Amino acid sequence: MLDIKITRTTNPKAKPEGPLGFGKIFTDHMFIMNYTEGKGWHDPRIVPYQDLTLSPACMVFHYGQEMFEGLKAYKGEDGKSYLFRPDMNGKRTNNTNDRLCIPQIPVEDFVQAVQAVVKVDEDWIPTEPGTSLYIRPFIIATEPFLGVDVSETYLFMIIMSPSGAYYAEGLKPVGIWIEDDYVRAVKGGMGYAKTGGNYAASLAAQVKAHDGGYSQVLWLDGVERKYIEEVGAMNIFFKIDGKIVTPELNGSILPGITRDSVLTICRDWGLPVEERKISVDELIEAQKTGKLEEVFGSGTAAVISPVGKLRYKDDVMTIGNGEIGEISQKLYDTVTGIQLGKLEDKFGWRLEVK
Repeated sequence: MLDIKITRTTNPKAKPEGPLGFGKIFTDHMFIMNYTEGKGWHDPRIVPYQDLTLSPACMVFHYGQEMFEGLKAYKGEDGKSYLFRPDMNGKRTNNTNDRLCIPQIPVEDFVQAVQAVVKVDEDWIPTEPGTSLYIRPFIIATEPFLGVDVSETYLFMIIMSPSGAYYAEGLKPVGIWIEDDYVRAVKGGMGYAKTGGNYAASLAAQVKAHDGGYSQVLWLDGVERKYIEEVGAMNIFFKIDGKIVTPELNGSILPGITRDSVLTICRDWGLPVEERKISVDELIEAQKTGKLEEVFGSGTAAVISPVGKLRYKDDVMTIGNGEIGEISQKLYDTVTGIQLGKLEDKFGWRLEVK
């Protein structure tokens, strides 16, 4: 168990008023813990939110040895504060760490650190519908060395941001651009890891999609350029002829925690669920024959994001008349209902912040 030292700010910031946006406002405090080769993780502490002072030679700047996570804290119907499946974020942290040669953090220490910093800034958790306290744990390599090697020192930090809906348009169907030029990841690479390099690789296509009037990019596999993988900020699901279909985890797709929750809930409802390869040609054919009934994304930030339009080359597919589908709405209501305590937590996913 971590012995976390807490230094509270003497100059608390005013709480935000009006629309929160996403990831632009930060709370009063942050968590920091150091790693030193031969000593391990040490000096866990919560301090006032502040800038960092780092050597220009820090390895993170030159070779990208870093990772991050994302989760949320919510105010429940009972006025208490809750996290949603934080142990899964801790486990995924260590999967990413292994890929990037970053030392593991015990899952119980990860969860304790998140709970502790949320508890200190508990009054920053917004309560308006659709809002939450977004939590960003991350690790960076800090050894000042210009050789290509594994760093001997790291910082593990957690910062937090009260946030509104991820998409400004809220829970309305978005347009998705199926990318047919750039690729993001391949099996054997870092696609399954939550690291900045994956997101940097997605930016050029994201700009192209935005310029074309679409909200997000849907990636195809990097080898055959034909199989659906994931959207830039979420996993993707299709309702095809009554079945819930999502791409199987293959080493180049992020194993989303909301994805896992959606699959669990759908199976609990008795819906037929398939995790498998799905080609863009199959998708187009399903649309033409009227079997493509719904498309939606899942992720921590947006929770459930219905898709009303898909573009692939010269084909533009309108899904469900551009309106939110029944399953998409039901899943959003169920996941958020569990998170907020409006519905029974039959899977034991909520963790009270104490």
